[in-house]
Amino acid sequence: MENLLRVGVISSTHGVKGEVKVFPTTDDAGRFKNLKKVILDTGREQMDLEIQGVKFFKNMVILKFKGYDSINEIEKYKGKDLLITRDQAVDLGPDENFIVDLIGLRVITEDGNEFGTLTDVLKTGANDVYEVKTTDGKEVLLPAIRECVLKVDLENKTVTVHIMDGLLD
Repeated sequence: MENLLRVGVISSTHGVKGEVKVFPTTDDAGRFKNLKKVILDTGREQMDLEIQGVKFFKNMVILKFKGYDSINEIEKYKGKDLLITRDQAVDLGPDENFIVDLIGLRVITEDGNEFGTLTDVLKTGANDVYEVKTTDGKEVLLPAIRECVLKVDLENKTVTVHIMDGLLD
């Protein structure tokens, strides 16, 4: 299980005083108000950054990091991920999982047959949708609803599903 969870991606700078626009990859962008630090993944290294200020603009979060006071110091980090440790993560409710924990799980049917591998989770308005690469190489979309996803077993790394009529047509 991954210990680091992505909460956002730096999309661009904001102004000239070292602020950045962050596209949140978390369900609740408001959680940035409670974060004191994040980990910046530069691709070569991971750096701890202390959050000095948080603002919101449309669907973006504007962050100011302590020690970064000009656009020149921060613009090289555009496109880089912001991570948190699992102990900083929000508490999940029953039947909720972090997407990073679901990717790569084996998908089996309710009668025990191997169906494929969960490759992505798509966020839609009504419910999430699991993208599954089947054992014969096809891509199938399964709604993450109780009638279709019967059990997620992180310990055994499996998702048990019921293939509803019409889903494979």
